[in-house]
Amino acid sequence: MRYITAVHGDEIRLITVDEICYFQADNKYTRVVTVDRESLIRRGIGDLLSAVDPARFWQIHRSTIVNIDAVSGVARDFRGYLRVRLKARNETLAVSDRFAHRLRQM
Repeated sequence: MRYITAVHGDEIRLITVDEICYFQADNKYTRVVTVDRESLIRRGIGDLLSAVDPARFWQIHRSTIVNIDAVSGVARDFRGYLRVRLKARNETLAVSDRFAHRLRQM
């Protein structure tokens, strides 16, 4: 997969895979998050996971796939759970225990 198409009102936007920071499930949609924008698409996390490069995109939670190139680091929150910090965005992403082993190897 080289790009994602997302609809914004009357406009169809092409988002290249290089722009994507992460994908996150959001009810019946998936949020595609870039440095400066969020878009909703009608494609499931499982479908996206099989379409993206597994060396660049890692599943860190059942509802989240992160572009490893967008990650600045991993930290523990006050409860001891892992959180992914992103280079160009302020939010942090939860890491489930099931997927934590990959991030510990970084």
